[in-house]
Amino acid sequence: DLLKWGPTSMNAQPGRYVFLRSAAARERLIPAMIAANAEKTRKAPLTVIVAMDMQFYDHLPTQFKAYDARPVFAGNAPLADVTAFRNSSLQGAYLILAARSLGLDCGPMSGFDTAGVNAEFFPDGRWQANFLINLGWGDPTSIFPRNPHLPFETACHVL
Repeated sequence: DLLKWGPTSMNAQPGRYVFLRSAAARERLIPAMIAANAEKTRKAPLTVIVAMDMQFYDHLPTQFKAYDARPVFAGNAPLADVTAFRNSSLQGAYLILAARSLGLDCGPMSGFDTAGVNAEFFPDGRWQANFLINLGWGDPTSIFPRNPHLPFETACHVL
């Protein structure tokens, strides 16, 4: 519930989430994963498919009241696609921040066959996979230490 308050452009909210809680549900995901991520996912208590609703604009009349923005996207697949991807990525990041605020470990992953995940979980095509997140309390002996992050001077320019 915490993640829903993160902003998206035009309040589009294209992010959708499939929570794979059971081992059987996670096993459906394994054939589409690279080997390095498969075992992590098998051991995770929960894996989330962060997906995007490719017809998010159908909800704009109730979610964005400033003007009728649905036609901006309904007839423009390239704009709708990039908007769904960008904003569902933001929403996935909000999920990570919300989970971390609750003390959970998060393992976001992009090492998977998107078409395979879509075929298995989203055969009608309306939702499409963006990325995956393993959630839970990790075993301290198997969690990688935190890697360094770029300093401000490297990552930012102030004009």
